[in-house]
Amino acid sequence: MGPLARKLDEQFTYGDYLTWDDDERWELIDGIPYGMAPAPRLRHQGILMELSRQFANYLVDKPCRLFAAPFDVRLPAADEIDELIQTVVQPDLSVICDRHKLDEAGCRGAPDLVVEILSPGTAHKDLNIKFERYERAGVREYWIVDPTEKKVMTFVRGANGRYGRPEIYAAEVMAPVTIFPDLQIALSTVFEH
Repeated sequence: MGPLARKLDEQFTYGDYLTWDDDERWELIDGIPYGMAPAPRLRHQGILMELSRQFANYLVDKPCRLFAAPFDVRLPAADEIDELIQTVVQPDLSVICDRHKLDEAGCRGAPDLVVEILSPGTAHKDLNIKFERYERAGVREYWIVDPTEKKVMTFVRGANGRYGRPEIYAAEVMAPVTIFPDLQIALSTVFEH
């Protein structure tokens, strides 16, 4: 049974999330369930595959690992047990450098880098709700990819624990990856899909 069959004001946990047997995919942010958009469109998938290819090629023989959705990222508020965690998200792409965060269920703790590709149904959540939650969890670098505008906004977590102003990159440029100073992503090939 999915979460919408229950009271709308109820707070949910990862333990609840694991019992939902609907054919639909969900994310849980601060105890609130959010339905995932239907299967992504062709352009979204093309962008995801090209970003995955560029990141994966760079990460060969490096300790960091790349994962694409669906992949559960559990973001505990403190040191609560898994079943009590109130946030589990499925970023389009996650880069995790601390292998201790990885287990059979996915990732427990903040990835080093998260990429979300906007779609009409998820833009508000990605730009606001997930932005705040990733910042609070300690995601070091957050990329928001806008397929319609053909641009990437990158946010880097500062020493104060907050994201600074975004760097915005157009389709014709190489976008630097802050957590990997020797990596730049060729946006021209990302957006040709």
